[in-house]
Amino acid sequence: MNLLARIVSIVFHPLLLATYLFSLFILLFPVALEPLKSEGHLTFLLLIFCVTFVLPALNVGMFRMMGTIKTLEMKERRERILPFIFISILYIGVTYLFYTKPRIGFHDNLLKFLIIIDALVLVATLTTFFYKISVHSLAAWGMLGILIPLNKVLEDNTLFYPTLVIIVITGAIMSARLKLNAHTPREVMFGSILGLLTAFAGMIILF
Repeated sequence: MNLLARIVSIVFHPLLLATYLFSLFILLFPVALEPLKSEGHLTFLLLIFCVTFVLPALNVGMFRMMGTIKTLEMKERRERILPFIFISILYIGVTYLFYTKPRIGFHDNLLKFLIIIDALVLVATLTTFFYKISVHSLAAWGMLGILIPLNKVLEDNTLFYPTLVIIVITGAIMSARLKLNAHTPREVMFGSILGLLTAFAGMIILF
């Protein structure tokens, strides 16, 4: 069971949130990526994967090699702070990169979703200064906080069944973190609440 829990934790790592979310949008809800044209979607997804997963993962690896953190899991709250700050900078940087593009403005769907993801990362970082939370839970519930409001405004059921699947996956993620003793139930709960509230509030405010 521990092996399965570890696999779930790796496959649904928080840094993969953006890649999974935009992959879902490309397949089922491409209007979310406006004003990008469809032929540019895969290039955009590759960029998102590199900037929001590969670069942060390399960054964490470097911190591990330098001894700044004891393990890649960063079990202690204090050792999470510096890597989280660098990850926040990377996420905000890619959002600013798109904002500077002439064709993309604050009113566009793409930029709004990027801002919500940035908000989730910033909340995780700021909270970590004071309290250790489950970032896995925050990311999973953050994704639900984005999808649930979308289900209410869409006339068809395009995202309904994927949302149900993600709810089940979210439960598996939370169970996995508890099974591995990576977090206490309270840390998982706080992460879930922060993720849901941050993303849901972002959807309400921006859309």
